[in-house]
Amino acid sequence: MLIGEPMKAHTSFKIGGPADLMVIPGNEGELLNAINICRNNKINFYIMGNGTNLLVSDKGIRGVVIKLGDGLGEIRIENNIIKAGAGALLSTISKVAMKNFLKGMEFASGIPGSIGGAVMMNAGAYGGEMKDIISRVKCLNKDGDIVYFNRDEMNFRYRKSRIGDENLIALEAEIELNYGDREEIEKKMNELRDRRNLKQPLNVPSGGSTFKRPEGFFAGKLIEDSGLRGLRFGGAQVSEKHCGFIVNIDNATCEDVKKLIGIVQKVVQDNFDLILEPEIKIIGEE
Repeated sequence: MLIGEPMKAHTSFKIGGPADLMVIPGNEGELLNAINICRNNKINFYIMGNGTNLLVSDKGIRGVVIKLGDGLGEIRIENNIIKAGAGALLSTISKVAMKNFLKGMEFASGIPGSIGGAVMMNAGAYGGEMKDIISRVKCLNKDGDIVYFNRDEMNFRYRKSRIGDENLIALEAEIELNYGDREEIEKKMNELRDRRNLKQPLNVPSGGSTFKRPEGFFAGKLIEDSGLRGLRFGGAQVSEKHCGFIVNIDNATCEDVKKLIGIVQKVVQDNFDLILEPEIKIIGEE
C-alpha cells in the first residue's frame, strides 16, 4: 500500500501527480478484497494495468488506484489455449506462445500493455486485434459477481469492448491460438519488432498512439499533412519520427499534452473537417 504515490512513476508518459492511495494486489483474492472495501465504503477507485495509454492529471488521482501487476500475471497453457491473468504483459504472453509453438499472437508481441487493458480496448497492431484471439474473458461486474463472456459476447469493435460499456473489470483472458512453426513465429515477432523500432518513437516517453484512427484515414498522416510534425507546447511535442505520437521530451505536464492535443485537433479539423478522437485515456483530478 503506497500513500501519495506519484503516478508519473507508473505511466509510460512519465506524467502524473500523486494518487491518494495505491494498492498492488498480490493475487486475485487481494484484488477482489480491495475492490469490495472501496465499494462498501463508497471510495472512488481506478483499476490500472501497465499504464501505457494513460495520461494522468498533474493534480493526481483522488481515491484509490489498484494496479494490476505480477500478482495478477499468472500464465497457464492448456493445449492451444493460454489463460493469462489481467496483469500479464502482452510481450510476456507472446513469448510464452512462441515457446509453445502457438501462432496468432505475433501482432501483440510489441504492444507494451497488459492483457486486461488490451482486452478492454480491443488493442491491435499490424492487422491483428485482440478480438481475433480472445476466446473467453473472466470479469467482475458492478454487483461484485464473477461473470464469463465468450468472444461473441464481448462486443469487440475498434478500441472498445463490453468491458468499457458495462464498467466491468477483466480478471483473466483465455487466448485461443493455432499450432505453428516456432522459428517462423519468432521470425515474424522479430520483423514486427524491427518495424516498430524503425517507425515509432520508442526512445522517449509517450502513451502510445495518441489518436484513434479515423475511418478511411491515418491520424499520423493527417497531422503530418497539416504541417504539425515537431510542433511543441511546453515539454510535449508531436513526434518528429511518427506524427501519430505526442511525446514527453522535456518534463512535460499533463496540461502541456492536453493543450497540444487540442491544437492538433483544431488544425486537423480546420484542414480536413475531421475530429481526431484521443486513444489515450485522460484521468485524474481536473
